[in-house]
Amino acid sequence: MNFSSIALKIKSHILIMLFSFFIISTVCAGPLPFAIPEDVGLSSKRLNRIDTVLNADTSSGKLVGVVVVVARKGKIAYFRSFGMRNKAISEPLKTDAIFRIYSMTKPFISVATMILHEEGKLFLSDQISKYLPEYTNMKLGIVEVDKITDDEILKTVVSYDSITIQDLLRHTSGMTYGVFGWSLIKTEYLKAGINRSDQTLEEMSKKLAKIPLVNEPGTFWEYSRSTDVLGRLVEVISGMPLDKYLDQKIFKPLKMADTGFYVKKKNLNRVAESSVNQPVLINITKPPKMLNGGSGGVSTAIDYLRFCQMLQNGGRLEGIRILSPKTIEYMTSDHLGLLGNRKDRRFLPGAGYGFGLGFAVRTKTGESTWPGTIGDYWWGGWAGTYFWVDPKEELIVVYMMQDPSNRMHYRRLIRNLIYQAVIE
Repeated sequence: MNFSSIALKIKSHILIMLFSFFIISTVCAGPLPFAIPEDVGLSSKRLNRIDTVLNADTSSGKLVGVVVVVARKGKIAYFRSFGMRNKAISEPLKTDAIFRIYSMTKPFISVATMILHEEGKLFLSDQISKYLPEYTNMKLGIVEVDKITDDEILKTVVSYDSITIQDLLRHTSGMTYGVFGWSLIKTEYLKAGINRSDQTLEEMSKKLAKIPLVNEPGTFWEYSRSTDVLGRLVEVISGMPLDKYLDQKIFKPLKMADTGFYVKKKNLNRVAESSVNQPVLINITKPPKMLNGGSGGVSTAIDYLRFCQMLQNGGRLEGIRILSPKTIEYMTSDHLGLLGNRKDRRFLPGAGYGFGLGFAVRTKTGESTWPGTIGDYWWGGWAGTYFWVDPKEELIVVYMMQDPSNRMHYRRLIRNLIYQAVIE
C-alpha cells in the first residue's frame, strides 16, 4: 500500500469519526456504534448513490424530506437526512425528526403479544372470544345478487371457525379494513364508524365485533383491523392501557424515548410534515382517545433502528432482553404456507413472501420484484415509513418520510440502492 492510499484511509477514518460525533449530537436516544461502510462489507461509493438520488428529489420538490439509516453487523454505516422537515417554513430535516409511522406500529403490538405469550398468559391457539366476549359466534358475510334487480345483497351465516390470536397476528382473522377499496362489508365499517378517532379502543373493538367477516378465519390473508383488536386484547390480558404497557415493556427498556402515540409539546418542532398536496395526516399533538395499535404510532429513525436491532439480536439489545431467540425465530418464520406468496394486489407482502407474526417474511430468493434474502422481513407505514431486517446479511434499514403518494416508489428505490451497496 503506497503513501497516498494510507493517507486516504486515515482521512476516511477521521471523517467517519467526525460524522459519528455530529450524528450522536443530534439524536435523543443513544445510537448503535458507528462504522466505516467498508468495515462492515458496504461500499461508501455505492452508498453515495443514495445521496445523489435523494438530494435531487428533495431539491426538485418531488420529495419533501427523508431520513435513512443503515446498520450492518450491529453498527451504523449510513445515517443521513435530506430535504425539509416542514416545507412551508423552509426548515431543514434533521436525523432526529419524529415521524408518524402508521402501520409500522403493528410490530410493536406483535412483540407485546409475544411477551404475554412468554409469560404464559396466552396461547396463540386461544380463541379471542376467551378474552373479548363480543367476538363469540361471529357472522360471515355472504354477498348474493338479487335476481330481479341485480343489486348485491349482504346476508350472513354463523362463521364455522373462531378467530384465534394467531389469526390476528398473521392477518387471517377474516376481518378487513374499511378504507381500501369497496365492498358491502367495507361499507358496514364506514356505517359503524370504525375509523373514527373519537372513541376508545374498547368501543371500536365492540363495534367491529358486530360486523360480518369477509372470510372464514384462518383461510385467507387480508390486511385488516386485526392488529387494532390485538392491541385491545393486550390491554385486557395485561390489565394496562396499551400505551403504558408498550412503554413499560418495550420503549423504555430499549431507550426509545421518542416513540409512542403522540408527541410532547417540547418536541413538536421536530415533527416531520408532508407537503400541501398530500393527504392530511393523523393529529399527533396530544394523547389520542383511541390507542390505535395498527396505525397510531410515532417514532424516529434511530428509535426504530434500536427496535429492529433487538429483533436482529434475537430479542436482546445492550444487555436488555425483551424476548427469547426462539420466540424471535418463531415470529419471523412464515405462518401462511400455501396462503402466502400471492401475486394479487390484495396480498401486500407480494410474490416471494409469506407472513410471520407481524411482518412480511421472504420465502423465495426470486419471484419478488425487489432484491432480498430468504428470511428477510419487513413492513411499512402508509405515510412512507419503511423498515426491513435481513438476518443472513446482518443488515437493517430504516427510512422515514411523510409522503403517502410516493411511498411505493421510494420503498422499491431504497431497497435497490441499499443492496447494490453490499459488496461482501
